[in-house]
Amino acid sequence: MLLGAIADDFTGASDLANTLAKGGMATMQFVGTDHAAAPDCEAGIVALKTRSVPVDVAVHQSIGAARWLLDQGCQQIIFKYCSTFDSTPDGNIGPVAEALLDLLGADIAVVCPAFPATGRRLFMGHLFVGDRLLSESGMENHPLTPMTDSDIRRWLRRQTAAEVGHIPLDKVRAGPAVLNKAFAAENKAGRRLVVADAISDQDLQAIGKAAADHKLITGGSGIALGLPRNFRDKGLLSDNRKPLPVATGPGIVLSGSCSKASQNQVAYYLQGHPGLAIDPAALMSGAMTVKQALDWISRQADATPIVYSTANPDAVSSAQHNFGRQAVAEKIEHFFGDLARQLVGQGTRRIVVGGGETSGAVVEALDLHSLHIGREIDPGVPALIADRPEPLGLALKSGNFGSEDFFSKALLQVGTA
Repeated sequence: MLLGAIADDFTGASDLANTLAKGGMATMQFVGTDHAAAPDCEAGIVALKTRSVPVDVAVHQSIGAARWLLDQGCQQIIFKYCSTFDSTPDGNIGPVAEALLDLLGADIAVVCPAFPATGRRLFMGHLFVGDRLLSESGMENHPLTPMTDSDIRRWLRRQTAAEVGHIPLDKVRAGPAVLNKAFAAENKAGRRLVVADAISDQDLQAIGKAAADHKLITGGSGIALGLPRNFRDKGLLSDNRKPLPVATGPGIVLSGSCSKASQNQVAYYLQGHPGLAIDPAALMSGAMTVKQALDWISRQADATPIVYSTANPDAVSSAQHNFGRQAVAEKIEHFFGDLARQLVGQGTRRIVVGGGETSGAVVEALDLHSLHIGREIDPGVPALIADRPEPLGLALKSGNFGSEDFFSKALLQVGTA
């Protein structure tokens, strides 16, 4: 393995895997580190659920994943987080990045969540979503990681012990010599984490080339755009790809995200398919159970139904107020995980999941250890194939990603090679 990555959620892992696979690297996504990677794997992503866990847990799990990746032979490590920099003022992005720098004995790491293909651009240290600042994009209302400040330098500084550096767009675009000199100046000043502006794929490729010899790189999946070429230029890529197994059988959509994009996608899908809305309060009280959902699905199976807790954040806040934010989140995750496990046991072979936390719960409940990377469905979201006796097709979508008709497209593509 040449390039290793640690992702703080499951959708982010598949997002990054998609970028690296498109760049020509033989890529796999791993869940857990209790086995060695296949010898033909050139890029491996370890998917964790560390975005909203306590800081010490996130650091411990990330360090463990990094050690495993180094044992597989990785020459460079990526710490991948969301392109909307989902985190709290206490962490977990800053503390994990600092711990990885220490583990690797590295002097500096770029910080760049930009992903222009999905509207995430970084300018003067401020993160934009489309034509809105991050803090005005709807992310300020996120139930677990409300992003109320668009200045990534300022937000990151609240999470870290040291000063945070910055490389403005004009230096990113001034050519390799200027960009390398800017990194060197930040390093000399003792600023270990350096926010770099990027508003186009070309900017990200320039940053990736400049960071070719960095032991650690951090960012959204866009930061990896230029990395495969670094290994190709060294003659290290094989360009040998095996055909993927094909998943065939019943399908289901499960959506737990409350993002604006997910709300639109659910509404669009409901125009042509039956749906079961999961009220968090009903889950907490026991009025809704997995068995009830399974019974409903069995009556709708031929119509490829959707089960969703997706709703306006205001509709979720009442249950959070009554039962506690963490308790409600855990209940929803356990519900979707248990539902997915029982559905697969009953023959479901195609599962499309909306929402990072929901995706993590589903993958963990299914006890999947590694995933092959298939075709791109929408920017940042590939089809995934779990290589089992009967192949299982998956799509794991971050809440904010995907076109309005994503669910329908994904169900078709997770069943193809």
